Amino acid sequence: MAGWIFLAVIVLLLVFVVSLYNRLVVLRNRIKNAFAQIDVQLTRRHDLIPNLVETVKGYIKHERETLEAVIKARNTAVAMLKAAAADPSKGDAVQQLAGAETALGGALGRLFAVAEAYPDLKANQNMMQLSEELTSTENRVAFARQSYNDSVMEYNNARETFPGSVIAGTFQFTPGTPLEIEDVAKRAVPKVAF
Repeated sequence: MAGWIFLAVIVLLLVFVVSLYNRLVVLRNRIKNAFAQIDVQLTRRHDLIPNLVETVKGYIKHERETLEAVIKARNTAVAMLKAAAADPSKGDAVQQLAGAETALGGALGRLFAVAEAYPDLKANQNMMQLSEELTSTENRVAFARQSYNDSVMEYNNARETFPGSVIAGTFQFTPGTPLEIEDVAKRAVPKVAF
């Protein structure tokens, strides 16, 4: 009888460990799926930028540095997105992507600030359409990023709480890294003039 009880305890323990392991795998896969949604939206954003630059080029011939900065930031962001998409569980790749997207956002902000000085450009139908599409895409990116960050938090909570921490440590589940794309406009100090 004691042998059966011992065997039942071992089987229950094994089932418990397997279920914890499987939960961590499911949560890690949710992170990958959520990152795939970010990938789709950032790729859409990156694809819109060359069209925007081409539209702007004809109007602001004296702002070559701004256009080059946008193209350079876009190319860097595309490269970082590919690196992060290859394995979203690599924290350094996700952080580098966040930095590249922050830089791209800043470059685009400068481009739109320069475009404000050109009334013909602001009234251009292509420019208005591209601006609207970029705004829509930014909203989609924010939503996808929130979903990804929620998945990362749920995974990290399961990974760091007992007894999940034992299973995560044993099977080398690495922590997930949230994607924090800094909005330069939110960090800017407001200027007050009287």
